[in-house]
Amino acid sequence: MSLKNFFIRFISNKKEHNKYKLWINHNEPALNEIFQLKKEISKKFQYCPKISIITPVWNTDEKWLRYAIDSVMNQIYGNWELCLIDGGSTYQNVKKILTEYEKKDPRIKIKILSENRGIAENSNEALSLATGEFVGFLDHDDILAPFALYEVVKLLNYNQNFKFIYSDEDKIDEKGNRKYPFFKPDWSPDQFLSQNYLCHFTIISKKLVDSVGGFRTGYDGSQDYDLFLRCIEKISSNDIAHIPKILYHWRINKGSAANNPAAKPYASISAKKALEDSLIRRNLKGEVIDGLFPSTYRIRYAINNNPRISILISTKDNIKNFKRCINSILEKTEYKNYEIVIIDCRNSKNETLLFYHSLKNYEPIKIIQYNKPFNSSSINNFAVTNIDSPYIVFLNENTEVISTEWLSAMLEHAQRESVGAVGAKLLYPNNQIEHAGIILGINGIQNQKGIAGHSSKYLPNDDSGYFSSPHIVRNYSAVTSACLMMRKELFQEVGGFDENLAIAYNDLDLCLKLRRKGYLIVYTPYAQLYLKESVHREKFIHEITYIQKKWGDVIDAGDPYYNSNLTLENENFSIK
Repeated sequence: MSLKNFFIRFISNKKEHNKYKLWINHNEPALNEIFQLKKEISKKFQYCPKISIITPVWNTDEKWLRYAIDSVMNQIYGNWELCLIDGGSTYQNVKKILTEYEKKDPRIKIKILSENRGIAENSNEALSLATGEFVGFLDHDDILAPFALYEVVKLLNYNQNFKFIYSDEDKIDEKGNRKYPFFKPDWSPDQFLSQNYLCHFTIISKKLVDSVGGFRTGYDGSQDYDLFLRCIEKISSNDIAHIPKILYHWRINKGSAANNPAAKPYASISAKKALEDSLIRRNLKGEVIDGLFPSTYRIRYAINNNPRISILISTKDNIKNFKRCINSILEKTEYKNYEIVIIDCRNSKNETLLFYHSLKNYEPIKIIQYNKPFNSSSINNFAVTNIDSPYIVFLNENTEVISTEWLSAMLEHAQRESVGAVGAKLLYPNNQIEHAGIILGINGIQNQKGIAGHSSKYLPNDDSGYFSSPHIVRNYSAVTSACLMMRKELFQEVGGFDENLAIAYNDLDLCLKLRRKGYLIVYTPYAQLYLKESVHREKFIHEITYIQKKWGDVIDAGDPYYNSNLTLENENFSIK
């Protein structure tokens, strides 16, 4: 990161910190409200399951250990038990503190081990004490919000079928200052395979945890990631729920992973091992490698049968950018089984015609004529009828390939049965992000919903962004058709592009049709291209009116891949 970008980030973080303080005051219950919630539990909750909190302890500072235990004792929901395991601590006061609390409250269970068996085995010892219907996980120096279990049980009263629940989280420093809130998306399977974003606070059905055998040794540092992977493989997405509230405060101490992910390098090794195991269990071929930023990972899926891909590019006398686009594909694309289908939209300039003539020697290029008035949806629908490849890429003529693996990086996901469309990372020529996935409702005014916007727009590409979002494979509600890959059969299944959307939002409509049929939309940062267009884009009144009428209910319902606590005014993931 450049010095200029560093200072911009520093100032931005300071503003966000102050904004977060305001958010806490406006969104979290005050003390009198918390007491009121406690009174309402017996009136409103018909289902009151016992929740077992699992906390392995080892050489914990007395202050932080007491804070952690007290945060459970201060829960306004009372049907809990705290299972504390001391893994052979050498700090003499640890056993004394645990015994003290055990005498204070019969809901607190302790077990003292003669030696430290490692985080996984210690956690399993805690699990052996658990008698609750659900188990939650609390590190020995972290804190639960006093309404954490209340919110979990409130959700379970809405739907008792949930087997895996997670919440938002933040970090808390040694002075008690809360910072760096992580407002997470709802269940995003590809994001979970790129980073353990579920992390804290997680509540899982005890039967589910038992069915997978609890924690496994050999995964220290990422033992929770390994457990979550095995649990989620056993259930459906309908069994997973997200509470968009901060229920967990992760302690920032010197040497802690909360303060510096590099403090525990073994955790990354364990995480990749857990992901590799997951591939084997799901009978998937691929490799797990480090992601672009710390604590992120990439599953590079093996490509099956080397399928043919048709790259569709329409052009109308934009010869400078068009030539650059075609040449970059020919020069930089590693994946070779492709064809370029140029849709000529009544080009008339001699330079364009001469360039067409020069392309006749390239076997993977063919040119088809489109002789109707401009309508980007109609053009692409027409082009698809003229190809027989099983895979399609819709590509803007103003793009330029950067990453040589761009086609294979998209194909590895487009070939997955669950995936409807795959989008790429697009950069402006100044290396700021133009597109890293589309968020519904963004670009509104005063936190009123707009139609949609590109996430992380204008962020420097070397900036990690919001919890690495622009740099990991993850799910979005839509991706731009400036570079979009999908299976031809799916394009036909949903009826292609809506020709009522001649210029804008046709890609949004296409992706929402795919999602309505249950397909995932995947964004990958490993397909990277420049998009050479104006930073300011025109608004099209007809398209706005039409898309609002067609998809207004979906947009108004909120984007499941974007947290309701984040702003709708811009694309930078700042707090609302």
